[in-house]
Amino acid sequence: MTVQGLPMAVPAEGLPARVRIHEVGARDGLQNEKATVPTAVKAEFVRRLADAGLSTIEATSFVHPKWVPQLADAEELFPLVSGLPVALPVLVPNQRGLDRALALGARRVAVFASATESFAKANLNRTLDESLAVFAPVVRRAKDEGVHVRGYVSMCFGDPWEGPVPAHQVVRVCRALRDMGCDELSLGDTIGVATPGQVRALLSLLAEEGVPADVLGVHFHDTYGQALANTYAALEHGVTTVDASAGGLGGCPYAKSATGNLATEDLVWMLSGLGIDTGIDLGRLVATSAWMAERLGRPSPSRTVRALGKTTQPHKDQ
Repeated sequence: MTVQGLPMAVPAEGLPARVRIHEVGARDGLQNEKATVPTAVKAEFVRRLADAGLSTIEATSFVHPKWVPQLADAEELFPLVSGLPVALPVLVPNQRGLDRALALGARRVAVFASATESFAKANLNRTLDESLAVFAPVVRRAKDEGVHVRGYVSMCFGDPWEGPVPAHQVVRVCRALRDMGCDELSLGDTIGVATPGQVRALLSLLAEEGVPADVLGVHFHDTYGQALANTYAALEHGVTTVDASAGGLGGCPYAKSATGNLATEDLVWMLSGLGIDTGIDLGRLVATSAWMAERLGRPSPSRTVRALGKTTQPHKDQ
């Protein structure tokens, strides 16, 4: 069990009553592992995350196995979890990836864009505009099939090759993805360099340019320990979707300075203390991340997992 009565809920004015956590551990977290995680373990990880109350769990990526070998089992994994009563988005890099996802019944997909030319070239081997041109027919076909589309925008706050990223550059990519038909956008701090003032400035400019907070999610990495502060700034601005990774798993294989994602447990602890509903059982979530950490052979980087790991209630299948 978690510590009795803690965290104490003390609501703050101007924050949302509920936040939807977009769990990325099974995809963004595991894709950066050096060793390949067995398909059965991935499927059990997703099941346990669902059992802990996560309503949106990004399951896998239909990218070519050559580029992300850790997720080469997408066709085997997705049928093992597709019957769960949760949303299961999958990443699709192109038309072929979309075809593979649709053939398995996926109803939520995501495309992965960049706010900078350097990262577009490193990650997609195309210019920024060329990559957007590739995504346009993918998004169009997905929408024709009635599928929900999320657009990721990487390097929104800083780029390891280009340095600071001008906010208007991010806005241009966001508007292009919205014009294509993306239902939702996720703003990525891929190398974890953002600070709260930067987050507020970008969200303000996006609102001025017709991209409201209710279609945005935020995706922070904790490289400099700023992920929770940046999340709080986004909440103050009306954002109600936050990406996080169980146990703090993940980084980015194409940005070597990127460290782990914001840990879902650390986020839930903060939101619970603010009286914000997530629908997540923190004890079960911590037990799930501790279970996965054992299978990966190392302790979880999540501070909350470390603090509560000895006192959490075992999962029903343990």
